[in-house]
Amino acid sequence: MKRFLLSSVAVLNLLVLDQAVKEWAIRSLGVGGGKAIVAIDGFLDFVCIKNFGCAWGLLQGAVWPLAVFAAVAMAFLLWKRECFFSPDWQGTLCELLLYAGLLGNLYDRVLRGGVIDMIDCHWGAHHFPVF
Repeated sequence: MKRFLLSSVAVLNLLVLDQAVKEWAIRSLGVGGGKAIVAIDGFLDFVCIKNFGCAWGLLQGAVWPLAVFAAVAMAFLLWKRECFFSPDWQGTLCELLLYAGLLGNLYDRVLRGGVIDMIDCHWGAHHFPVF
């Protein structure tokens, strides 16, 4: 029970941090290519976009099916957690980060209508999809 409570608090804190960073990006950078902050010239920028699909822009407009999928995936991982995550600190860290990420994206899909992405990796003019 103690481990569950500590894990829940950790996930909640990660979720709050995730949403705070996304709120900062929305206010500072503007959604949809307002501004960019160059972190490493020619390689890494911070931007703010709203992704209405999933990774690499797939399934654009499928906000609700993706939200349902995230909720089902979260429930499945909680149910089968012993099968997927080792009990050591590395397994626990992976588990907590995964739950926080699922919840953060679920929050974005349901309340913002899409996931806020902000990390733009590129090599010169060749861009990896923003995540």
